[in-house]
Amino acid sequence: MDLFNQNILLYLAAYLIAGIPFGYLLAKQFAGVDIKSEGSGNIGATNVLRVVKEKDPALAKKLGAVTLFLDAVKGIVVILVAKFLNAPESVLWTIAVLAVVGHCFSLFLFFEGGKGVATGFGVLLVMMPIPALIAIAVWFGAAKGLKISSLSSLIGLAAFIIASYVMYPEVPGIGSHAPIWIIAIIIFYKHIPNLVRLFKKEEGRV
Repeated sequence: MDLFNQNILLYLAAYLIAGIPFGYLLAKQFAGVDIKSEGSGNIGATNVLRVVKEKDPALAKKLGAVTLFLDAVKGIVVILVAKFLNAPESVLWTIAVLAVVGHCFSLFLFFEGGKGVATGFGVLLVMMPIPALIAIAVWFGAAKGLKISSLSSLIGLAAFIIASYVMYPEVPGIGSHAPIWIIAIIIFYKHIPNLVRLFKKEEGRV
């Protein structure tokens, strides 16, 4: 297989695997709820936790945690395969972006999807471990203090961007922060409804 075809297969795999709506499937299978039509309508861990909690708080924590883990891992899998195949950094970053696109605009949900936070932080943890760990720590602190998932996620994202510029003025292998900005813009775009609710003081707490 030539490198061009290999890369195309990796790109398709990244998009399709990341598009698997684990939160929707888990909530439907184990709690009998359709999270796309309840709560915020989002398929991510926060909405799984919020919606299922009304029926079974203990189950909600388990499903929320599993959703968070799977949404993060599905963005990592193809990158690790590509690393094993010695793919260049440009290909790895393209896979990272496509994983976030796949989660946020899933083919299996008619191009709807989640907000990209878990999948985004998953791929960034592989591509830039230390800035990602800093961002996760900031997110965790903000979540504990604010108890507003959307705002905490955006604060963590901002922390990652700042840390990435401080630690990597030029991103190794590609010399540009463009993929990071694409991921950030997608995540920010998906959070616009949350920001509107924040300004109206209607955003729910977790």
